[in-house]
Amino acid sequence: MNIQFDCADQVNGLMTLTVEQADYEAKVEKTLKDYRKRAQVPGFRPGQVPMGMIKRQYGMSVKVEEINRLLGEKLYEYIHENKIQMLGEPLPSDKQKPLDFKGDGPFEFMFDVAVAPAFKAELTGRDKIDYYTIEIDDKLVDQQVQMYQSRGGQYEKAETYQSRDMLKGDLRELDEQGNTKEGGITVESAVMMPEYIKVEDQKKLFDGCKLGDIITFNPRKAYPDNDTEVAALLKLKKEEVAGLTADFSYQITEISRFVPAAVDQTLFDQVFGEGAVKNEKEFREKIAESLKPQFTVDTDYKFLQDVRAHMEKKVGKLTFPEALLKRIMLNNNKDKGADFVEKNFEKSIDELKWHLIKEQLVEAQQIKVEDADLKNVAKEVARAQFAQYGMSNVPEEYLEKYAEDALKKRENLDSFVDRAVDLKLIEALKKVVKLNEKSISLDEFNKMMQGK
Repeated sequence: MNIQFDCADQVNGLMTLTVEQADYEAKVEKTLKDYRKRAQVPGFRPGQVPMGMIKRQYGMSVKVEEINRLLGEKLYEYIHENKIQMLGEPLPSDKQKPLDFKGDGPFEFMFDVAVAPAFKAELTGRDKIDYYTIEIDDKLVDQQVQMYQSRGGQYEKAETYQSRDMLKGDLRELDEQGNTKEGGITVESAVMMPEYIKVEDQKKLFDGCKLGDIITFNPRKAYPDNDTEVAALLKLKKEEVAGLTADFSYQITEISRFVPAAVDQTLFDQVFGEGAVKNEKEFREKIAESLKPQFTVDTDYKFLQDVRAHMEKKVGKLTFPEALLKRIMLNNNKDKGADFVEKNFEKSIDELKWHLIKEQLVEAQQIKVEDADLKNVAKEVARAQFAQYGMSNVPEEYLEKYAEDALKKRENLDSFVDRAVDLKLIEALKKVVKLNEKSISLDEFNKMMQGK
């Protein structure tokens, strides 16, 4: 097979593959002979069907299939051997001439190949990149303590209502004279939190109320623009409360007050495991220690974003085969159409540029992802998910089990690999570039990230 590759402008490649009869003939003959051995045709014993009949029935399809197989194999083999950095998949060229497979060839195939622009992405100790450290102050630790207290707290019974208490009571619809309406709406053990009533004069009706008190209020006035809230309170469908304007009586049968957990040994054991912390000072120190790796994830992410911005500026504008890339993008998103391509093309080029830069950085740092790296990523994902529920002391065997299960799912692997590459790249680059270290509060850091 003869292969020619032309790339006059360095990014728009044209690959021409010429398939001769000798390239495919032997394999086609072998396949047809195998067909003959298996063919069952009335009037002929197995394996005795005339080859001419086999060729007439299967010859064309076998030849086309073999030529297509050969094309794919040789095309990618050529690209690999010649180290062509191809973007996307090759597409049949507009220059392709019609082919007639009835003959023996030669057959000429032409493909458009998008080639990555040539450039050098390099970082050295002369490159200066910001690296932020989030200050863990008393305010942050206080917030974490309060969060743990809240998660470990419980509701206790009370006699008199205070702000944020939860009430339980019986609701009854009233008539225009303020009496219980016959056949009206009744809800037993209706739960309310007056703190969340939107209108002040309705909310104040509950101030200082006690067990057994009967409060007269108006659900529609309490939640003037929220049919969903009114419907939930009255156990009705949303459409059933649209015209409801009546007052209701509410007799309080229970007052529950949320009491945060005490900062004591029970809370220490609940958060960090039995005996790991002995007093409040150690508890706060342990919290501060546990926050550091959480914030490191965020500051490392910011560092990589800053590396990206620095490298994109350093590399400068790159020339891409835009028309061909749009064709490739459209071919990969046929259901979304040309408008989708136009709307998202610039963003895809930005991501492609960073992808190519990162590839060079990864290669320069000789980064390779091992099975252990993927397992560590899966465990970190598990640890972060447990942390969302206040579980900061999850036994290692649980993390191991989660990681093993997550790694069995093919849909997780690509994201795990990407994350593992990023983690190793970040650690490598922190040792390569000159870090411009800055200390910053969490509020300042969050504002900075939101600004981006």
